[in-house]
Amino acid sequence: MRMVSARLENFVKELASGELVPYLGPGALTGSVDTATQEPIPADSDSLILAMNNGRPMSPRLMWEFSRAAMDVELKRGRGAVHRFLEATYDTRSWTRSPLHDWLQSIRPPYVIDINRDLQLQDSYADAPHTLVRGIARTGGTDYRFRIHAYDGETYREVAQDEVDPSLPVLFKPMGSPRPDATYIASDADFVDYLTELMGGFGIPSFVKRYRTGKRYLFLGLRFTRDTERMVMSDMIYGAGSPAGWALIPEPTEKERRFCATKNVEILEADIGDLLAVAGVSDPMRELIPGGHEIGC
Repeated sequence: MRMVSARLENFVKELASGELVPYLGPGALTGSVDTATQEPIPADSDSLILAMNNGRPMSPRLMWEFSRAAMDVELKRGRGAVHRFLEATYDTRSWTRSPLHDWLQSIRPPYVIDINRDLQLQDSYADAPHTLVRGIARTGGTDYRFRIHAYDGETYREVAQDEVDPSLPVLFKPMGSPRPDATYIASDADFVDYLTELMGGFGIPSFVKRYRTGKRYLFLGLRFTRDTERMVMSDMIYGAGSPAGWALIPEPTEKERRFCATKNVEILEADIGDLLAVAGVSDPMRELIPGGHEIGC
């Protein structure tokens, strides 16, 4: 345990300095609840499916992954139905902040990857200029699968790759978000288009490609049991250092161990609560942070 604590202490320092890039999965939102109902924010695949289907489970085939369920809804009610659900969830409703996001706000890393679709990361930088990169899919008029917005401390303005200020923090949300305007990667059809272009090099801005060379990552609240998250991660960390990073997974499966080994990512059997404790965060929700466990994983 002493060795784990020492590793976590190094992670805390390296996240703050930018030597280590936080890569946020659904577990990063643990502890965030609806301000009116105290209902946990839908973040992982199962909770998103249940929320989208009015609390009712879908068929076992569709329950396997949110993108499948979203594709089913899209085929029956249109793509707009999925996007309206995500906007109502992440833009209209009011949520408390997760303990991890509160801590990240206090250190403001220079580069963060967040595969969630909520606004907490952007809110953490709301009073500071930054660059926002979000994934797009099935969009005409461009060869790329991203949009870039510059934030001046008050408003967002869409910019081209060569207009980005390299001195500003970069928030990369490949699955999109509601702000400044809604864009999401959600259904199977979205992922087919996005991942194809991501693998072809058209899903990452050139300035990010340069910046990420040799970087190492800390995967927080992310399980590697589903193909979608694994494929996105593989391309997002292309050109990483050696090792590529570490993943906090309290009870990793053999499948996760094998995958992380192929990506040169070391698993540390700890969770987000352990990291926050080492960082000196005292929060009553800390013991509830399970490091990204998902039902049915």
